[in-house]
Amino acid sequence: QVHLVESGGGLVEAGGSLKLSCAASGRTFSSYVMGWFRQTPGKEREFVGGISYSGGRTYYADSVKGRFTISRDNAKNTVYLQMNSLKPEDTAVYYCAATRSSFIFTERSVYEYWGQGTQVTVSS
Repeated sequence: QVHLVESGGGLVEAGGSLKLSCAASGRTFSSYVMGWFRQTPGKEREFVGGISYSGGRTYYADSVKGRFTISRDNAKNTVYLQMNSLKPEDTAVYYCAATRSSFIFTERSVYEYWGQGTQVTVSS
Protein backbone atom coordinates (compact mmCIF):
# COMPACT_ATOMS: atom_id res chain seq x y z
CA GLN A 1 0.00 0.00 0.00
CA VAL A 2 1.14 3.50 -0.83
CA HIS A 3 -0.52 6.66 0.45
CA LEU A 4 0.15 9.76 -1.63
CA VAL A 5 -0.32 13.39 -0.62
CA GLU A 6 0.22 16.26 -3.05
CA SER A 7 1.06 19.81 -2.05
CA GLY A 8 2.30 23.03 -3.59
CA GLY A 9 -0.65 24.02 -5.73
CA GLY A 10 -1.94 27.56 -5.89
CA LEU A 11 -2.61 30.61 -8.02
CA VAL A 12 0.10 31.91 -10.31
CA GLU A 13 0.24 34.35 -13.21
CA ALA A 14 0.90 33.17 -16.74
CA GLY A 15 4.62 32.76 -17.29
CA GLY A 16 5.24 31.95 -13.65
CA SER A 17 6.40 28.80 -11.93
CA LEU A 18 5.16 26.37 -9.32
CA LYS A 19 6.67 23.25 -7.81
CA LEU A 20 4.37 20.47 -6.71
CA SER A 21 5.39 17.78 -4.27
CA CYS A 22 3.96 14.35 -3.69
CA ALA A 23 4.89 12.65 -0.45
CA ALA A 24 4.48 8.91 -0.24
CA SER A 25 4.13 6.65 2.74
CA GLY A 26 5.68 3.21 2.95
CA ARG A 27 9.15 1.77 2.69
CA THR A 28 8.93 0.69 -0.93
CA PHE A 29 8.59 4.05 -2.65
CA SER A 30 11.63 3.35 -4.80
CA SER A 31 9.83 0.30 -6.23
CA TYR A 32 7.19 2.43 -7.89
CA VAL A 33 7.15 4.26 -11.17
CA MET A 34 5.51 7.61 -10.45
CA GLY A 35 3.27 9.65 -12.67
CA TRP A 36 1.67 13.06 -12.67
CA PHE A 37 -1.78 13.60 -14.18
CA ARG A 38 -4.14 16.54 -14.37
CA GLN A 39 -7.84 17.03 -14.78
CA THR A 40 -10.18 19.91 -15.54
CA PRO A 41 -13.97 19.83 -15.10
CA GLY A 42 -15.71 17.86 -17.80
CA LYS A 43 -12.51 16.36 -19.16
CA GLU A 44 -10.74 13.09 -18.63
CA ARG A 45 -7.69 12.92 -16.41
CA GLU A 46 -4.66 13.28 -18.65
CA PHE A 47 -1.08 12.18 -18.35
CA VAL A 48 1.46 14.93 -17.68
CA GLY A 49 4.63 12.97 -17.12
CA GLY A 50 6.28 10.09 -15.34
CA ILE A 51 9.55 9.05 -13.78
CA SER A 52 11.24 5.69 -13.37
CA TYR A 53 12.17 4.00 -10.10
CA SER A 54 15.60 5.56 -9.86
CA GLY A 55 14.72 8.82 -11.51
CA GLY A 56 17.00 8.09 -14.42
CA ARG A 57 14.22 8.15 -16.98
CA THR A 58 11.40 10.60 -17.48
CA TYR A 59 8.68 10.95 -20.07
CA TYR A 60 6.40 13.91 -20.72
CA ALA A 61 3.26 14.76 -22.59
CA ASP A 62 3.94 16.95 -25.60
CA SER A 63 1.88 19.74 -24.06
CA VAL A 64 4.34 20.19 -21.19
CA LYS A 65 7.63 19.03 -22.68
CA GLY A 66 10.35 21.60 -22.17
CA ARG A 67 8.36 23.42 -19.49
CA PHE A 68 7.76 20.80 -16.80
CA THR A 69 10.35 18.65 -15.04
CA ILE A 70 9.72 15.63 -12.85
CA SER A 71 12.23 14.50 -10.25
CA ARG A 72 12.21 12.26 -7.21
CA ASP A 73 14.07 11.85 -3.97
CA ASN A 74 13.74 8.25 -2.85
CA ALA A 75 15.37 9.00 0.48
CA LYS A 76 12.52 11.43 1.20
CA ASN A 77 9.80 9.33 -0.45
CA THR A 78 8.87 12.33 -2.54
CA VAL A 79 8.32 13.07 -6.20
CA TYR A 80 8.26 16.60 -7.59
CA LEU A 81 6.76 18.41 -10.55
CA GLN A 82 8.51 21.65 -11.42
CA MET A 83 6.28 23.71 -13.69
CA ASN A 84 7.75 26.68 -15.53
CA SER A 85 6.36 29.05 -18.15
CA LEU A 86 2.87 28.24 -16.98
CA LYS A 87 -0.06 28.93 -19.26
CA PRO A 88 -3.76 29.40 -18.44
CA GLU A 89 -4.44 26.04 -20.11
CA ASP A 90 -2.30 24.38 -17.43
CA THR A 91 -5.04 25.19 -14.94
CA ALA A 92 -6.22 21.88 -13.47
CA VAL A 93 -6.22 19.65 -10.45
CA TYR A 94 -2.89 17.82 -10.46
CA TYR A 95 -2.59 14.27 -9.16
CA CYS A 96 0.37 12.07 -8.50
CA ALA A 97 0.05 8.34 -8.96
CA ALA A 98 2.11 5.22 -8.39
CA THR A 99 2.43 1.97 -10.29
CA ARG A 100 4.48 -1.19 -9.83
CA SER A 101 4.76 -1.49 -13.56
CA SER A 102 8.27 -1.51 -14.94
CA PHE A 103 7.68 1.25 -17.43
CA ILE A 104 6.27 4.75 -17.52
CA PHE A 105 2.76 4.35 -18.84
CA THR A 106 0.50 7.17 -19.95
CA GLU A 107 -2.72 5.25 -19.26
CA ARG A 108 -4.22 6.12 -15.91
CA SER A 109 -5.65 2.61 -15.48
CA VAL A 110 -2.11 1.28 -14.96
CA TYR A 111 -1.60 3.33 -11.80
CA GLU A 112 -2.75 1.61 -8.61
CA TYR A 113 -2.45 4.45 -6.13
CA TRP A 114 -3.52 8.08 -6.35
CA GLY A 115 -3.25 11.20 -4.28
CA GLN A 116 -6.16 13.50 -3.54
CA GLY A 117 -4.99 16.19 -5.96
CA THR A 118 -3.89 19.79 -5.66
CA GLN A 119 -5.38 22.72 -7.55
CA VAL A 120 -3.21 24.77 -9.89
CA THR A 121 -4.71 27.93 -11.33
CA VAL A 122 -2.88 30.04 -13.89
CA SER A 123 -4.28 33.49 -14.50
CA SER A 124 -3.87 35.28 -17.81
